[in-house]
Amino acid sequence: MRTFTCSRLLRSLTLTAAVAVAAAAFAATSHASDANTLTFSRDVALPGVVLPAGSYVFEIANPTSSGDVVRVRRDGRVAYMGFTLAVDRPAHMPADQPVTLGEGGSGTPAPIKAWFPIGSSRGHQFMYR
Repeated sequence: MRTFTCSRLLRSLTLTAAVAVAAAAFAATSHASDANTLTFSRDVALPGVVLPAGSYVFEIANPTSSGDVVRVRRDGRVAYMGFTLAVDRPAHMPADQPVTLGEGGSGTPAPIKAWFPIGSSRGHQFMYR
C-alpha cells in the first residue's frame, strides 16, 4: 500500500494545477485580424455542445443591452448561444489569453469556463448545470 506524505501530495496537486494552466494557455489562439475568432487545436465543450477542433467566432449576441448572451459561430452557423455571467479577468491571466478551461473527464473535451475578449478586463463565464 502506498502512502503519500503531505509534501508529495502538495507536489502532485501543484503539478496538476500547472498542467491545467498550460492547457488553458495553449488550447486557443486568436487571429490578429479578428480578436473574436478563436482556433482550438483540439475538441472543447460549451454547455450542451462539443466544439470540434477548428476556428470559431465568439461574439456578444446582444451588445446594445446587457451583453450577457454569447454566440459562437463556425462557418456562418451558430454552434452555441447561451447566457453567461460577467466576470473579471483573473489578475494572473495574460491579456492575450482568450479562454479559461476546466478539466474534462477521461476521454471528454475540456469545458470552456470563460471567454475573455482580447484586451478586455471583463469576460463571460459559461453556465454549466
